[in-house]
Amino acid sequence: MDLNELTDRMHRFVEAKGWYQPDSPKPQSPRNLAASLVIEAAEVLELYQWQEACADKEALADELADVALYLLQLASVGGVDLEAAILRKLERNYGRSW
Repeated sequence: MDLNELTDRMHRFVEAKGWYQPDSPKPQSPRNLAASLVIEAAEVLELYQWQEACADKEALADELADVALYLLQLASVGGVDLEAAILRKLERNYGRSW
């Protein structure tokens, strides 16, 4: 499955929940999606709080999936071709000094 297929599945889920409706209690605006992305990333970090390794791999997988889903949605709603953006960024990073 590629990023486009994952994005389509994510949109079908959000539509099925009614979250794209104008009167949704969970408006899917770029700002709200960006906030949700950061909140989910913090939940990944929480799994490592006070320890160097995550003891619960299933919980880690769930939180990483949440991050990925919000990232895909934010990119799509924002009109960003995430696959192309990732490839461009990787290419730029090869030329950077760290």
